Formats: sequence, C-alpha cells, structure tokens
Amino acid sequence: MATTQPAAVDRRAESISKLKTLLESRTETLALFSQLAGMRPYKPDREVQLVLQDFCEALVDYTASAHFQLYRFIEEDAERRTGVRNIAETVYPSIAESTRFILDFNEKYDCEDHCDNLAQLDNDLSKLGEILADRLSLEDQVIAAMTSSSPA
Repeated sequence: MATTQPAAVDRRAESISKLKTLLESRTETLALFSQLAGMRPYKPDREVQLVLQDFCEALVDYTASAHFQLYRFIEEDAERRTGVRNIAETVYPSIAESTRFILDFNEKYDCEDHCDNLAQLDNDLSKLGEILADRLSLEDQVIAAMTSSSPA
C-alpha cells in the first residue's frame, strides 16, 4: 500500500501542473481578448494586426493546453477520481464544440501581419467572447473537482 500513496501524490502533482499551465494560457488569452476588444473600431493597421496575431496564437495555445494536456491526462486514466472523470466527461462535448468555433476563428484571423478584411471581426469577437465565457464556466467545473480535497 505504501507504493500507491507516492503514485497518487505524483498523479495529483501532475494534475496540478496541468491546471497551472491551462490557467496561465487562459489568463494570457483573456488579457489579449480584452486588449483587442478595446481597439474598436477595427482598422487593418499594424497595431491591430499584431494584437490580433498575438491573440490568435494565445487562443490556440490555450485551446491546445485544455485538450492535449488536461483532458488527455484525464482520459488516459491518470486522473483516478471518479468525480473528476464524470464532470470532465459531462462537459467535454460542449468544450469540444467551442473548440471548433475557436479553430474557425483562428483560421479566419490568424493571418500574421496582413489582415486587411476585418469587417466581421467585431461580430466574430463578440460571438467568441460568449463561447469563451461558456467554456470557462465548464472548465471551472473540472478545475473545482480537481482541486477539491475529496478523494472521490
């Protein structure tokens, strides 16, 4: 039994590390979202293009962090708490759906320094903000379960 305790501690430390990475990328993304939103009305000038490019990169990093670190970690049974797995399984379909919109947004606006067509950016950014708010709420459920001291 003594060998299972260190393994559980190692798994818990790994899950906390994954959460930290997710939260850092999420915070950076939200800061850039706010900065970009403050640049209305959008004109295809260099400043808007650079912030938009940084935002798209952060957005993809954040999305990848959630999928390829946190959810893969849970899916591969590295996270053994049933409560965490159940919540993750419940919210994951909605998070996956939000990922499709995020990738579409990135595809449309990740254009380095040559974005000239920003006519729909205000509407697309508004919709993305709603999707991110929903996604954050879902992720927060998983985070709460993972940071709970309950062993279930």
